[in-house]
Amino acid sequence: MKIMIIGATGMAGSELVNEALNRGHEVTALARSAEKLAKLPTSPALTTAVRDAFSLTAADLQAVDVVIDAFATAADTAYLHVDLAAHLVHLLRGTTTPRLFFILGAGSLHTGDDNHLFVHDIEKDPQAANFIPIPKSQLKELNFLNDVDNVNWVGISPAANFHPGAAVPAILGHNNLLFNDQKESGTSTGTMAVTILDELETPKHHQERFTVADR
Repeated sequence: MKIMIIGATGMAGSELVNEALNRGHEVTALARSAEKLAKLPTSPALTTAVRDAFSLTAADLQAVDVVIDAFATAADTAYLHVDLAAHLVHLLRGTTTPRLFFILGAGSLHTGDDNHLFVHDIEKDPQAANFIPIPKSQLKELNFLNDVDNVNWVGISPAANFHPGAAVPAILGHNNLLFNDQKESGTSTGTMAVTILDELETPKHHQERFTVADR
């Protein structure tokens, strides 16, 4: 499988590069820093490029089987999450390939007895002003994608604490924030990467978002 990863040097993206290469896939890794791209594994199956994701064309996307949007940005430009999703969808309207895979936030998941959005809990963090535009924008991104019915897309959200770490057994869900038996809500980058590659190799979701947590 030919896989393009946008944001390939980030916390999620770099783990995805490793997992995809380990499974024998061809990877095109895109990022904004040549220095960071140079730190990715050396492999004949890996192609790297310094590229602005907004400059991607339909021909670029259609040269691969899957495009994974692992894009990350600062809080003051969080709206770019929605803009990039709209750009990618626009290029592929009315197509079935490539498949678009979006890494979304936990804020759009539901939780609590009243089934409220988790983003409202995040807003209560004393430091929320420094980062809250990101989960809010990722919620808008999901709302946008939910109205897209003529592109082959899927989204995934981590649990509350998305952190670096090796893959562990996973819990899968749909729209509710997940907790393990210890009442912890976390997802490691390794678990996320394994779950995404499993979904790519054996598709079970279409035009919907699902979620994963560490067991």
